[in-house]
Amino acid sequence: MKKEILTTEPVVRNYKDTVFRMLFKDKKELLALYNAVNGTSYTNLDDLEITTLENAIYMSMKNDVSFVVDMVLSLYEHQSTVNPNLPLRDLDYVSRNFASFYSDKDIYSPRLIQLPNPRFIVFYNGKQEQPARKEMRLSDAYIRPEDEPQLELIVTQLNINPGYNDELMEKCPTLRDYMLYVDRVREHQKTMSLKEAVNKAVNECIRDGILADFLKKNKEQVISMSIFEYDEKLHEETMKEIGREEGRAEERTTGINKLVSSLRKLNTSDNDIILALIEQYELSDSEAKGYL
Repeated sequence: MKKEILTTEPVVRNYKDTVFRMLFKDKKELLALYNAVNGTSYTNLDDLEITTLENAIYMSMKNDVSFVVDMVLSLYEHQSTVNPNLPLRDLDYVSRNFASFYSDKDIYSPRLIQLPNPRFIVFYNGKQEQPARKEMRLSDAYIRPEDEPQLELIVTQLNINPGYNDELMEKCPTLRDYMLYVDRVREHQKTMSLKEAVNKAVNECIRDGILADFLKKNKEQVISMSIFEYDEKLHEETMKEIGREEGRAEERTTGINKLVSSLRKLNTSDNDIILALIEQYELSDSEAKGYL
């Protein structure tokens, strides 16, 4: 039998895609996942509109995928670590996403601007023990707890490790197969190097009909991404770098907001504020409008 040689292209340092994100960029797969999560039966791909932010300036804003179906804005994340700050991240993300819905409208108008209903889901497959389903609330971060917080955001975490949420997996075979692929990588890691484990898992899944067509088509890219995702040392360094990027993005956002506030105190028109933001921060017209 001919031995397959592991060939991978170097992983770009700022490469943020994951196997999960790559799988569910496909509108057919994404609609199937939405139906499985929500118990719906949509079949028309034109009913689904991808709204994922891709602007590299806001690295902290880039999640796996966001989309609208029947005026419901869904923000889906995949996480291999437990992150209690997801509600805060999603609050920032959804506010920018909402901006695209009213960028051409006057928010000072007496007419109500209608927005899609947001839903926040994180699919968890890390090693830390977690329940099948749990909710994380923005209000958990408030220094002074309130019975009825005036601003709330709820993220639902769904555990997609083996033995959890079997009904969901049955309804969405691609999510189930993704879970099986990840599980095989982890199992092989117990007895071999990470590269060998990933390569063996990919070959086994192709042989056994698990994400077979997807893996055949994208084999080298999937192997590269998987090594990047599961290399814990590299992952830790990457998370630190992302943290630094988020810090810089936060400083930038603070500066923009201060500029807008200062110009407002000078009774500067919205159009002039937009022009100032475009010139000073190199924002697009729609991005600048999002700060008004």
